[in-house]
Amino acid sequence: MNNKAFSLVREKAFFIFTDMQETTKAIVLKTIKYGDSSLIVKLYTASSGLKSYMLNGVLSRKKGKFNKAHFLPLSQLEIVAQHRDKGNLERLTEAKLSYPYQSAHTHMAKNAIVLFLSEFLSNAIQEETENKALFSFIETALQWLDHEDQIANFHLFFLVEISKYFGFYPSDNHLDRPYFDLVEGDFCTQPGLNPHMAEPEISFFKSILGINFDKLNDIKMSQKSRRELISHLMVYYQHHLDGFKTPKSIHILNEVFS
Repeated sequence: MNNKAFSLVREKAFFIFTDMQETTKAIVLKTIKYGDSSLIVKLYTASSGLKSYMLNGVLSRKKGKFNKAHFLPLSQLEIVAQHRDKGNLERLTEAKLSYPYQSAHTHMAKNAIVLFLSEFLSNAIQEETENKALFSFIETALQWLDHEDQIANFHLFFLVEISKYFGFYPSDNHLDRPYFDLVEGDFCTQPGLNPHMAEPEISFFKSILGINFDKLNDIKMSQKSRRELISHLMVYYQHHLDGFKTPKSIHILNEVFS
């Protein structure tokens, strides 16, 4: 092969390589230690949904291309990655914080929420395709959590609101009815055989429907009602998302807000 032909092949290979790379925002859902110094990182990306990457040597004492502190639960990143979409671990070439948290990882109550929601999202999000609306909601919600001081009801609002993007937001028809069927996702006049929600939790549940972040602090509920409501919401998700499991960290969350 002459020099001209070799240059053309190299140039073509370069463009193929760069074409496979994309820059996108991503949110850290889960990390798994692999060996002594590596991590498998599960990210929810703005461009391609769920993706998993192998970060070789990121836990090593030697300074590498990735900072392990960037991969804390629900960290918001901008990444450059090669997505081959073959169901295997993808290749991450660059990662930096797109939004550095001020308090989400250091404030005790906020960190408990972050740990719970990272486990929840890792269980709940199953799609490997772009969903701009879902990504934007998660991104905006976490930034709100980072900024605000009164956050005791945040996780409850988050769980209710995000169901809209999963396709089973509770029906707001018949809000005057005293029970909520957790299987049918509708209010009813009499409790049937299905798991259901009743007073006092149903009043708080109704007050969350249709509001925005700014109204969260207007909702006053007891610690017991908060625990009962999140328990009902976990049952709701179990009946509407295949394979969903209640996050183990819910016990930490309930302790923090008890």
